[in-house]
Amino acid sequence: MSDMSGGHFVVENKPSPRKPRGTGAKPQAGSPDALVDTPAPDVAAATPDTESPYVNPEEVPDDTGPADAVASPEDQNDTAEIPTGSANDTAEIPTSIEVEVPASSPSEDRAVLLARLQLLETENARLRATATVPPPAPPAPRPRRKVGRSTAAVVLILIGALLAPIAVVGSWARGLVVDTDRYVDTVAPIAEDPLVQSAVANRITIAVVDALNVEELTTQATDAVAGLDLPPLVGQAVTSLQAPLQDAITGFIRKNVTKIVSSDAFENVWEEANRAAHEQIVATLRGDPDALAQISDSGTLTLDVTPIIEQVKTSLEEAGFTLVSRIPTINVTFPIASSADLVRLQSAYRLIDIVGGLLPYLSLALLAAGVLAAQHRSRALVVAGLSLAGAMLLLGLALTVGRSLYASSLPPTVQRVDTAVSIYDQFVSLLRIELRVGLVLGLLLAIIAFVAGGTTAARQLRASSSHASTWLRTAGERRGISTGPVGVWLDQQRILIRVVVISLAALALVLADRLTPAYVVGVFVVALVVLGLVTLASRPRSLAPVEEEEPVLV
Repeated sequence: MSDMSGGHFVVENKPSPRKPRGTGAKPQAGSPDALVDTPAPDVAAATPDTESPYVNPEEVPDDTGPADAVASPEDQNDTAEIPTGSANDTAEIPTSIEVEVPASSPSEDRAVLLARLQLLETENARLRATATVPPPAPPAPRPRRKVGRSTAAVVLILIGALLAPIAVVGSWARGLVVDTDRYVDTVAPIAEDPLVQSAVANRITIAVVDALNVEELTTQATDAVAGLDLPPLVGQAVTSLQAPLQDAITGFIRKNVTKIVSSDAFENVWEEANRAAHEQIVATLRGDPDALAQISDSGTLTLDVTPIIEQVKTSLEEAGFTLVSRIPTINVTFPIASSADLVRLQSAYRLIDIVGGLLPYLSLALLAAGVLAAQHRSRALVVAGLSLAGAMLLLGLALTVGRSLYASSLPPTVQRVDTAVSIYDQFVSLLRIELRVGLVLGLLLAIIAFVAGGTTAARQLRASSSHASTWLRTAGERRGISTGPVGVWLDQQRILIRVVVISLAALALVLADRLTPAYVVGVFVVALVVLGLVTLASRPRSLAPVEEEEPVLV
């Protein structure tokens, strides 16, 4: 639609159905439709380049050509049809363009054509820019959870955690039954227990008093004195001194025995006696006929502390009590096991030897397999570590309950229940150390897995550590402290260094003769300090100064 008023020509852009490009019959040359719908090739060549999708339609210049230009028949025949069917034909396009045409211009249709062409080029550029925007990608399908792997991981970790207490007990029992040195190390501290020393001193004192027959000795002495020509009152007094004299002799012997038992000599005798007894037990369990011949006639394997009697006799003689020289050889023993018990242990000896050595590795292998089978391994490692720690806590609770049951099940013949409980505590002392090692290992594994995991807290912790090391490194470089090329190499090889440090820490734990909680924590702290120092000394290549090449003068 066009309108002429006072020398101004107005073209209105109204949406109307248009024919698709290249379809339908062409209008005849010279008709008004041909002038409107057919752009001239030479005019299109003079328009700006809108082929690029990044052309802003607003930047297209409003070049309408000279107002007095006359369209040639060739220009009228070379027309291009306008694409139709778009819902955005009139979007963001001005509804009208005012073109100033002088009243004396002979070619008003030429101005209309140029204005229409301007609108079409603008719309074409807008459509091209819109077409370059890729459509939004469809949402990725949610990955299906692998229920089989998750179930296998849970089962493996659960079985490994349940086997852990049994493995610790089996390893402890194997060490007591098979390893003589470990057994001696277990029972040696018993000699330092005051309750045990008191029980041993009482047993030796009774043996010495019975061997001397102190009661008969004091009776003969008082009767001999009373038979002398003494006043009747004095004779009665001497006879009444029989019981105090007997108590005095017994107390004198007990005092010397207690001194010997409290000395290092008794500890040495105790260790040697336990070593000999354990070697005999191991030989008996292995079926050695010579060891079976060493069992007493009553069928009981005993702990012989007879060598301590000779030291007691020497101490009494040095104190002036020469009557002990008349004492014959005294055998003081403590029963350990009966022959029936040894027969039952002999059938279980091989099982304890094999199972006790394999169960710890089997438990750790199951825990490791559960972690590897899990989809989220860091979380699985946290669960495995906490499960191991929980199993060790349950074992500690079982030992506490077992202590009470043991004390209540002692026969009435046991006079010193507290001494028996003290010996029980000493025997399970190494077992308590092993379960504490398992507890510490489980907690450390859980902590390491949590810090290395992908949770928000772990990422923030690692980011804080990285920022702190960067700040310290920057502060040092400001003061002229720098690691130079060594720091760059450490940064490049940081993965290898971490693997080496962790491997060495694991090797130190595996090759240790006897693990203790303090040793495990020490290895962890040393590895952590080494990794921290390496991180602090590492120098990213981006921070390294770039050496400028010296200009070459030609």
